[in-house]
Amino acid sequence: MLCVMDAIPASSVEPGGVAPTQTEFVPVNVDSFPSLPFFRSKSTRMDNFPSGPLPSQKDEVLSLKNKAPRWHEQLQCWCLNFNGRVTVASVKNFQLVASRGDGAGQEHENVVLQFGKVGEDVFTMDYQYPISAFQAFAICLSSFDTKIACE
Repeated sequence: MLCVMDAIPASSVEPGGVAPTQTEFVPVNVDSFPSLPFFRSKSTRMDNFPSGPLPSQKDEVLSLKNKAPRWHEQLQCWCLNFNGRVTVASVKNFQLVASRGDGAGQEHENVVLQFGKVGEDVFTMDYQYPISAFQAFAICLSSFDTKIACE
């Protein structure tokens, strides 16, 4: 798809702007619960269990923000590129990208979580590290609570 972009005023994609669905999600610490290793023998299970945060872990906060939509001139609407994974337009469709730890500044183009409609009452969820499947599902599920009356 060829997408011709016009200049979008910064005020339209800032909080309180005119761009649709401005959302920010800041989990406390994504690695506060290290994954449990799988052991076949009961005797080695407790010996190898991590007792605290791993030494390589940092106490950085991961700040996820809605990816700013782009204006599609031909369609005359705000659009996000879901790379074919989302097929139905919906207010529940979103993509979250990582930004600096304080939640301000330039966002990355790397989509950490995307959620969108593919049919009537059928949705798709794609996620990647640093969030877990449980965190991704909880974020997607919470999107229904705030947008249920929008459709």
